[in-house]
Amino acid sequence: MKSIERPFAGHPLSIGIGRHLAFTAVSALALLSMFALLRLGLLGFNRELIGTTPLASFVEAFVNGARFDLRVCVYILVPLLLAPLSLRAMSARRLLCIWLSGCASVAILLGLIELNFYREFHQRLNSLVFQYLQEDPATVLSMLWHGFPVLKLLTAWALLSALMFALFGWLERLTRRSMRLPKACPQRSGGAGWAQRGAVLLVLVLIALVAARGTLRQGPPLRWGDAFTTDSMFANHLGLNGSLSLYDAAKSRMSNHRENIWKPTMADEQARAITRQLLLTGHDQLVDAQSAAVRRDYQAPAAGSLAVRNVVVILMESFAGRFVGALGSRDGITPNFDRLAEEGLLFSRFFANGTHTHQGMFASMACFPNLPGFEYLMQAPEGGHRFSGLPQLLGSRAFNDVYVYNGDFAWDNQAGFFGNQGMTRFIGRSDYVDPVVADPTWGVSDQDMFDRAVVELQQLDRGEPFYALLQTLSNHTPYALPEQLPVDAVTGHGSLDPHLTAMRYSDWALGAFFDKVRKMPWFDETLFVVVGDHGFGANEQLTEMDLYRFHVPMLLIAPGITEKFGSHREVVGTQVDMVPTIMGRLGGEVRHQCWGRDLLNLAADDPGFGIIKPSGSDQTVAMLRGDHILVQPKGQEPQLYRYRLGEQPQAERLASSAIAGAMSEQLRAYLQTATDSLLADNTADREREPAVEAASAEAETAPVVAIKSVVATEGRERR
Repeated sequence: MKSIERPFAGHPLSIGIGRHLAFTAVSALALLSMFALLRLGLLGFNRELIGTTPLASFVEAFVNGARFDLRVCVYILVPLLLAPLSLRAMSARRLLCIWLSGCASVAILLGLIELNFYREFHQRLNSLVFQYLQEDPATVLSMLWHGFPVLKLLTAWALLSALMFALFGWLERLTRRSMRLPKACPQRSGGAGWAQRGAVLLVLVLIALVAARGTLRQGPPLRWGDAFTTDSMFANHLGLNGSLSLYDAAKSRMSNHRENIWKPTMADEQARAITRQLLLTGHDQLVDAQSAAVRRDYQAPAAGSLAVRNVVVILMESFAGRFVGALGSRDGITPNFDRLAEEGLLFSRFFANGTHTHQGMFASMACFPNLPGFEYLMQAPEGGHRFSGLPQLLGSRAFNDVYVYNGDFAWDNQAGFFGNQGMTRFIGRSDYVDPVVADPTWGVSDQDMFDRAVVELQQLDRGEPFYALLQTLSNHTPYALPEQLPVDAVTGHGSLDPHLTAMRYSDWALGAFFDKVRKMPWFDETLFVVVGDHGFGANEQLTEMDLYRFHVPMLLIAPGITEKFGSHREVVGTQVDMVPTIMGRLGGEVRHQCWGRDLLNLAADDPGFGIIKPSGSDQTVAMLRGDHILVQPKGQEPQLYRYRLGEQPQAERLASSAIAGAMSEQLRAYLQTATDSLLADNTADREREPAVEAASAEAETAPVVAIKSVVATEGRERR
C-alpha cells in the first residue's frame, strides 16, 4: 500500500494546499492592515507636523509605505511560503499562528516606541536605538521611565498583541471551516501531490521575490530613497517602515567592514587638494604635506587678537536656533541669551555638525567632523586617536582646565575621550552636595552646574591661564527642572511645550551665571563662547536635512570684541570652526589640523561652508555654503536648495547647476580626506614623538587597516 503523509497526530482535519494558500493570503492582508494602522497612528500622534501638506502627499506616502510593508510581510511569511514542502508543516496551524502573532507583537512594540522616537528625532527607528541600548542601562531605563508614558505604552502593546493573536486564530478557523472535508471523505494527504505542491511553491517564491524587491524595475531593489517622492519630509518619512529601517540599521551596525563609510570617489591626491582649498587661507602655511592632510601653521593678524587669556566654552543642550529671540524667534524663550547677544558677537548661520550631543562635543572641542560610519566616534576605537582640539592646543600653552557637567561622565565615554585628549579635572553628578535638583536620570540641574562652575573657575584663577568646558543638560528629556520654576512654563506650542519650558529654564540659568561671573576679577580677561550642541525639530521642516535640528547660535563675549568685529556675522560656520576662531582671538602662531577655519579671518567674499550629518543610520550628508545647501543622500542624486533662516524661514529647491556640481565635489573630497586621515590615525596637530611612534606601532589595530583596505578596494570598484 502507498504510504500517505499525515498531519500531526490529533489534528482533526487535513490541511490541503487550497486551505493553506487561503490562510497565507488572509494573514498577509492582516499584516498589511496592521502596518497601515501603525503608520496612521504615527501620523496622528505627530499631526503637528502636517502643516500645509496636502492630503495627496499623505495618500502617496501610504502607497509608498505599502511597498515597504510588503517586504516585511514577506520576511514574516517565510514559514508559510515554504510550508508546501511538507504536509505536516501546512497542518501545524497552531505553531504558525504563534509565529505570526509573535512577529506582529514585535512590530506593534516597535510601532509604539516609534511614536515618541519620531517626535524627538524626526527619524524612523534607526541605529540610535542600539546606541542607547549600549549605554548605561540604569540611566537609559530611568530616562524611559521618567520621560515617557511607559505603562500606557506597555498596556497598549499587550492589548494590541492579544488582538492580533485572536485575529490570526479567527483567520485560521475561518480558512479551515470554509474548506472542511465531508465526513465521508477519507483523510488524505491534502489532495495535492509533490508535483502540484512543487509548482505552487515555485509560484510563491517568485511572488515573494517580486514583493520583497518592491519594484519591477531593472537594477537595485526598493531603497529608502524610493519613499522620498513628495515635498513633505514628514510624508516621506511616513512612507518608510520602522521595523524595516531598524533591521537595516542592525545589519549595518553588525557589519564587519563598516558599510556606512563613504567609499572613495576620486584619487586621494585630488581629494586632498580640494579639501586644502576649502580649509586653508592666506594666513595658513601647510606643513607635513606628505603625511598629513590639512596640518598647518596658522598666524592670525595681530589686529584680530583680543586682550584675553582665559577661555570658557558653554555647550548648551538642545539650544535650537529656531527658538532663540536674537535669531528671529518671537516666542520669548531666551530673554537672557538675547540680552547677552547685545554685548557680544553672534553668528546667525551657525550649525551643529550632528544632531546628538556627543557629535557636538567632539566636533566643537576636538575640531573633527561628524563622518558617515563614525557618528559615535567618542566610543569607537578611533576615538582614542589624538586630535587637534582645544585640549591639545591650549594644553601645549600650559593652560589649566576643568570640565563641569550635570551628569555622569561615563555616558558617551566623555571622561575617557576628553581625558585622552588632555583634560585633567572633571566635575560630574557625584561631585555635587545638596543640589537644587537631583534627577534620577541625568543628575543635577543647570543652575546647580553653573553655580559649581563659578566656584571652579574662581579656584582656577591662580595666575596661570585657564580654559573650561561647561555643559548643560536640563533641556534633555526627562527634563531635570526644579519643582518651583524660576520662569513661566511655555504654552501654546503643543507637544513642544515641555521642551521649550526646559529651554527657557536653561536660558535663565545661563543668565544667572553671567550675572555672577561679571563680578569676578578674571571676567574681563576671558573669552566666553556660548554654543548649542544641536537643535531639535519644529513643526516645519527645512529640506530633507531638517535644518532646525542643526541650526544653533554661537555667541562670543569678550572685552573689545564688538569694537573689532561688530555684533553680528552671517558667514556660515559649524562647530569645527569654533576652535580655530578661538585660537585666532588668543593670538600667536599655532600649529593645528582642525577641520574648520577662523570665521573672523576669512576673505570678504567668502560666504563660509559647513558639512553636517544627522545621527543614526541615516547616511545623508549636506554641505552649506552661504545661502545654499546641497543635500546628498548616499547613493542618490543630490538636491540643491536656497534656504533662509530667521523669522520667516523657507527653503526653495533649485535646478541642477554648476554650483551643485562644485559643492558635490567639495563635499565628497572633504569626507574622503577626513575619513582617510581618521583611519590612518593622522588627525593630530603634530607628528608623534619617535619613541611614542615606536611604542604604538604594534598597537595599530588590524580592523582599522582592514577597514581602510576594504574602503579603498570598494571605492576603486565603483569608480
